[in-house]
Amino acid sequence: MKRSWFTSILLGGVILLLTLFLGLQYNWLQQAGEAERERMQKRIETDTKALADEFNREIQAAFFNFQIGASAWRTANFAEFNERYDFWKKNTTYPTLIRELVYFPKNADEAEVRYNAETRSFEAFESSDEIAAIRQRAAGPVQTPVLDAPLALLVPIQEPGQRIEQIRVSGKGETINIRGPEGRLSEPAGQLAVLLDRETVLGRMLPDLQQKYFSAGEFTLAVTDRSGNAVFGCTRDTKPDATADLLSLRPDNLIFFANSGQALPKVMAERRSGTVVNSHIESRTYTANANSAVREDRAFTFEIAPNQDGRPRTRVLSTTTTGKDEWNLLATHTAGSIDAFVTRETRKSTAIGLAIYLLLVGSIAAIVVSAMRSRRFAQRQIDFVSSVSHEFRTPLAVIYSAGENLADGVTHKPEQIERYGNLIKGEGRKLSSMVEQILEFAGANSGHKRYKFESVDIGKVVSDAVDSSLPLLNERGFMIETEVAADLPRVHADSDALSSAIHNLIQNAIKYSDEDRWLRIAASNGGSRIKISVEDRGNGIRKGDLRQIFEPFYRSKNVVDAQISGSGLGLSLVKEIAEAHGGQVRAESVVGKGSTFTIELPAKEV
Repeated sequence: MKRSWFTSILLGGVILLLTLFLGLQYNWLQQAGEAERERMQKRIETDTKALADEFNREIQAAFFNFQIGASAWRTANFAEFNERYDFWKKNTTYPTLIRELVYFPKNADEAEVRYNAETRSFEAFESSDEIAAIRQRAAGPVQTPVLDAPLALLVPIQEPGQRIEQIRVSGKGETINIRGPEGRLSEPAGQLAVLLDRETVLGRMLPDLQQKYFSAGEFTLAVTDRSGNAVFGCTRDTKPDATADLLSLRPDNLIFFANSGQALPKVMAERRSGTVVNSHIESRTYTANANSAVREDRAFTFEIAPNQDGRPRTRVLSTTTTGKDEWNLLATHTAGSIDAFVTRETRKSTAIGLAIYLLLVGSIAAIVVSAMRSRRFAQRQIDFVSSVSHEFRTPLAVIYSAGENLADGVTHKPEQIERYGNLIKGEGRKLSSMVEQILEFAGANSGHKRYKFESVDIGKVVSDAVDSSLPLLNERGFMIETEVAADLPRVHADSDALSSAIHNLIQNAIKYSDEDRWLRIAASNGGSRIKISVEDRGNGIRKGDLRQIFEPFYRSKNVVDAQISGSGLGLSLVKEIAEAHGGQVRAESVVGKGSTFTIELPAKEV
């Protein structure tokens, strides 16, 4: 078969081009994945910070809104406090956020008082273990502005007219230091405990903010306390994609208030209290040290309303961001991390592209293989026509010659006439056998072949096949051994078709045997299978030909070169008959020593 080099080059070029496209697609997917990773990372960081800022604005509003002078408690004049309370109530999104307001005087002998929203004043009340624990922590050496258990804020209350130079909120120690002139520490006159409603924080604020910033459900949120225990959501073993501090009172989060005035009330210059923060930002500075853990100090200077003496003052709020706030917000992708999600999606897209590539290459390969098989099959058909024509020509020539001699009266001797008659009969039998074989093949491949199944005796089928082959066996001088087991069960089969299959195997053994003319036919019960084998000591079959000998029209190169007659249909018919009976046929052969063909049929009688 001639190979078209143009076709081979074209196919190679197409496959090479597809491979190039696959490589380009892989490179593009990697770049797209990296861009998507950066986009998602930036988005999650922005959304996490926005959620934390909005949450902290509510907390900071509750903290900085009530910084009034201590004289309000000394004189029991709570007009300014009520104004602050009304302002907070009006502007907050969660009016139930503050569940209690308790004032702790500096003097431990003085009892704490609680704000009564109905009477709009601070009143004495029966203290509880919770309040006692808060006061004890408020009186400690390290004053913490945020408490976690119970959830509360401690607001320092200064004496009226006291000059405040700086309020320092430190993240590391969670302390508040209030400094007066020349850097001296200013002791607060008392502290206001703003007790927050934990159910509002965890049951309303965080779910609302989660729905606002993470409604798509692509990320999961969790909030942990300083010890790492989850207070909201569920923590995951993987590293979060973004984090942010909650319950933060650091001044860098006060820029929003200073610019918008939404949470801190502005007062006119004639206000007597000097503790309210104005909206003017004068300076902002950054410094960093050379320690292994970089510290970032931030300071904001706010203009303060004049006091009674009319002298303007300033307040500096500064923070150190090396520490941790009470709560930490963790945002993690549902896939475990953004990297895991992008990697999974990139692999999925790559797998799809690879599958399409393999499908295209496989389709091309299937088309090429199909075309090559079609060409081989067409060539075999041509060889078959040539072989059959040759096979038909020889018997026809012999029949024509013998008939012509008889018609012309070349001989009148009875023995000569008998010889011519036997010659014509033998060649006619060959022609009939070849025609029958061709018709059987045509019927089997057209799907119109009908088998007459009935209960048959395998021993009789083998005997019929041997009897039909005896003339040829005797003519060629073959020694025949037959071994049929006595306990063979009857099977559901077409006896004529099965006998024809065995006959074909016997003819093949005769055809391909040279000097050692020996033949053995056996039938045995192999458990659940009936095995009928035909064994010879002929030429044998090469391993490369064993895989194709049951294909229609196939004849090995050695057989063609030896000019052994045949059509290449016999073994394909044997295979078709065996499979029609629910069985199979297999061949074992050693070149120069012979071959064994075995038909296996189901042993159970139907």
